[in-house]
Amino acid sequence: MAAEKMSIAKALNESLRKALETDPKVLIMGEDVGKLGGVFRITDGLQKDFGEDRVIDTPLAESGIVGTAIGLALRGYRPVVEIQFDGFVFPAYDQIVTQLAKMHARALGKVKMPVVVRIPYGGAIGAVEHHSESPEALFAHVAGLKVVSPSTPSDAYWMLQQAIQSDDPVIFFEPKRRYWDKGEVDVEAIPDALHASRVAREGTDLTLAAYGPMVKVCLEAAAAAAEEGKSVEVVDLRSMSPIDFDGVQRSVEKTRRLVVVHEAPVFLGVGSEIAARITERCFYHLEAPVLRVGGFHAPYPPARLEEEYLPGLDRVLDAVDRSLAY
Repeated sequence: MAAEKMSIAKALNESLRKALETDPKVLIMGEDVGKLGGVFRITDGLQKDFGEDRVIDTPLAESGIVGTAIGLALRGYRPVVEIQFDGFVFPAYDQIVTQLAKMHARALGKVKMPVVVRIPYGGAIGAVEHHSESPEALFAHVAGLKVVSPSTPSDAYWMLQQAIQSDDPVIFFEPKRRYWDKGEVDVEAIPDALHASRVAREGTDLTLAAYGPMVKVCLEAAAAAAEEGKSVEVVDLRSMSPIDFDGVQRSVEKTRRLVVVHEAPVFLGVGSEIAARITERCFYHLEAPVLRVGGFHAPYPPARLEEEYLPGLDRVLDAVDRSLAY
């Protein structure tokens, strides 16, 4: 079968459909995921085709949604729950970090928790408060959780398949501003490992490392830098826990410079861990300090100001210039 061009949203929908078809133990739960098909239409048509027992509209109660998914997982099901927006996950935070993440260790490995928590995240959609946040570092810090984010339709399709098949809980962050970005998806391909990084663009002078919504910005920055004769490599991290430090290290040993980019605030963000770890690993290779680009350490602003808050092309290129100036 030839690869098909589809949006990230469509790829996620197709991936969920495939999982429901393949495994009768897969269930989808969340607010408005059934009749409405989700606010972003990611689950569109699934309840109609698989029934209300497989695609379940829940009350507006995130703690209850995740708590119910934990119970279902204990009975052998593979629940895929949707948190409607990033900022709504916090009522379920207790269930996720004290129950979902710990059950496997608490049972000395006898209990598995094959639960996927899908979270549309990030800004640039002109939304109101609590609809544009990037809380991935809060979950990456928690032992027992896998945390991933796709940046392409192909990764959206395959990473969600892999997350659903995982016996460990996966927090699956979907970059909502990229839902309508299109690309090729080969549903018969052999996918990369779930937590492996990939080189999205080859380069020799500097490495940009990013994940989710910022990968596209970094690719645009690399293209702009190339017009000035600078060769910038872009590494799509794909996973925030675990992080493929070996993949980043290979790139940095070649380019000798690293800039880490994410939408979330720079302060104590995922980039902080990458900067520290790569500095330890590549100290004698680095020709400049590892730099970080991200959001400000402030509450997400009203929509009219989000363009100033979010890291964009200019802020990434400024970091590239500062690194190359050393």
